[in-house]
Amino acid sequence: MAHFVLVCVDKPGAVALRMATRQAHFDWLARHPGVVRLGGPFLDAAGEMAGSLIIFEAADLEGARAFAAADPYAKAGLFESAELRPWRATVGTIP
Repeated sequence: MAHFVLVCVDKPGAVALRMATRQAHFDWLARHPGVVRLGGPFLDAAGEMAGSLIIFEAADLEGARAFAAADPYAKAGLFESAELRPWRATVGTIP
């Protein structure tokens, strides 16, 4: 397994869409135990959720792309942009 980082920026004004999709996102993550190693929202200047950072494991880049595309947030069209990159921890630890 390899680590991947997914950096997503929400579309402007999409807080309502994020909130409407949030439980489905968490339910989907719960169906994939152990895949996500660390994750959480980016915050804007007002402290509102405005994107996501997820560090997760997949067998390869194709599997990572499939995992990212299956996220209810992605399916709902929440993101203005999403960048997926292979990643290796060199300092600190991830859960």
